[in-house]
Amino acid sequence: MTQLWDFAGGVHPAENKHQSTSRPIRRAGIPERLILPLQQHIGTPAEAIVSIGDRVLKGQKIAEVTTGIGVPVHAPTSGTIEAIEQRQVPHPSGMADWCIILKPDGEDQWGERNPASDYHQLGRDEVLDRIRNAGISGMGGAGFPTDIKLRPPRDRKVETLILNGAECEPYITADDMTMRELADEVVAGMKVMAWILRPSRCVVGIEDNKPEAIEAMRKAVQGTQIEIAVVPTKYPSGGEKQLVQILTGLEVPSGGIPADIGVMCQNVGTAVAVSRAIFEGIPLISRVFTISGDAVQEPGNFDVLIGTPVSDLLAAAGLQADKLNRLVLGGPMMGYTLTTDQIPVIKTSNCVIAATRAELPAPPPEQPCIRCGECAEVCPMELLPQQLFWYSKATEFEKAEHLNLFDCIECGACSYVCPSSIPLVQYYRFAKGEIRTQRAEQLKSDRARERFEARQARLEREQQEKELRRKERAKAAAEAQAQKQAEAEQTVSQGDAVDNRDAKAALVQQALERKKAKAAQATESTQQPPTKPAEKPDIEALEKQLTQAEAKLNTMQTMLDDAKTQQADNVDKLERAVAKNHDRVVRARDALAQAHKLAGTESSPQLSE
Repeated sequence: MTQLWDFAGGVHPAENKHQSTSRPIRRAGIPERLILPLQQHIGTPAEAIVSIGDRVLKGQKIAEVTTGIGVPVHAPTSGTIEAIEQRQVPHPSGMADWCIILKPDGEDQWGERNPASDYHQLGRDEVLDRIRNAGISGMGGAGFPTDIKLRPPRDRKVETLILNGAECEPYITADDMTMRELADEVVAGMKVMAWILRPSRCVVGIEDNKPEAIEAMRKAVQGTQIEIAVVPTKYPSGGEKQLVQILTGLEVPSGGIPADIGVMCQNVGTAVAVSRAIFEGIPLISRVFTISGDAVQEPGNFDVLIGTPVSDLLAAAGLQADKLNRLVLGGPMMGYTLTTDQIPVIKTSNCVIAATRAELPAPPPEQPCIRCGECAEVCPMELLPQQLFWYSKATEFEKAEHLNLFDCIECGACSYVCPSSIPLVQYYRFAKGEIRTQRAEQLKSDRARERFEARQARLEREQQEKELRRKERAKAAAEAQAQKQAEAEQTVSQGDAVDNRDAKAALVQQALERKKAKAAQATESTQQPPTKPAEKPDIEALEKQLTQAEAKLNTMQTMLDDAKTQQADNVDKLERAVAKNHDRVVRARDALAQAHKLAGTESSPQLSE
């Protein structure tokens, strides 16, 4: 016999399960419209991969998650995509979200399926991919993608695999009827998950108020090593952490998950979905759903296509509108009131209660807390609900979080026993939502700051690189100028004629300086008075000086013409040099004429010009 442990707290509300277990599971049929939300689980919403007007087949993938954690959405039947728009979805706030509206054609024509005859011949990753591509997420809680859950970290070996069939919430009997009628599929799905995880122990936990389900499961596990553990009926024994503690005696650490202690918990409905995905190639397009409450004539469980509006199920169960007071999605402890019956069934939905006024009366007005401590006595997580309530109401979220607010599983046991009718769980949900919002805003702020700092660093780096490139260009220009100057000087020293402006300028400048020096010497010699008047003038020397002066003048004139043609910078200097040489020629002619006069000879032909 399996050893059992107990958990702290807990309550025993009226079960009200017999109303929906007197009939077998019925098929709900195909509605006129199927409303398929793109987000039906925790993680990233799926993105539509079909367009309005497309015809799709049953089981065809119509939305996919390409990044992040998530699973695809499939068409529950064949038909035409009528719209992709926002519709109200199952949520306590009554919010709207993007949905694909499918109009069935009534043919229920299947698309391509790929069942595995023997999954043992497949690789572990391939089986997990099939589970993911079948769109399977947890069907008993928040809806965590099953393939991700079946991939625990390598350092956390799963020693115990638990199948949760406790179903402790009042009114809900979907898992109970699933185990009664689909026990073989439940066991087959558990075997697949056990093959993936390789645990040393497999156990199915069922509350003792489900004798038919217990008997059916015991027959189905014959010949296997799977244990059937019958646990005492106490709410919330079906909570994941509570069931783990009952079956293993281990307590999940604060802020942790069962995998942290080597345990994994899966839902009965999830096991059926895994079995159908592997052995029949059927994605998650339907589930067992409970319709109960005194306002319906034929309460029971239905095999419902995902996306079916609640109104169709109420009609199938014989809704008596005159008796209906309110609709509750989920159970009376953890569920919430619906504002419309047009919301669709999604993968995590399991029950709708059509309650009369006497069945689920409106709660009395909230009264001040009398500090009785009943809430702390029944809390299965051993928290301090009273202090959490004060801090949540006063918006002192940091103090509430310090008291492990996020360990609260929102089971509603504290609200159930509160004599002051304080909706404690609603305060906790409000506080959690505000803290998540603040965290998201802080994360956005941190990312914005990181982007700003990265931008500033990039701009500073670009400025430094720009300054470095400017300095390198300036250095290269200086080196090029120095090289040109060196080449010009080398050209001058070697006397080579090169087609270079700087070299020519240097040559011209040096020629001007030489001519200036010689002109100065000639001027001094012509202006110096004769020391011996009686001496005969040296006419030959004067003629030679005149010839040289005229030759230099012609040379300078040629250089001036070249400089003008090349638009050189030293044109003005050359013009002044030519003028000076011209004066020198004139003076030389005058001196030669004077010498001929003194000598009493005729002047040379040059003097006559």
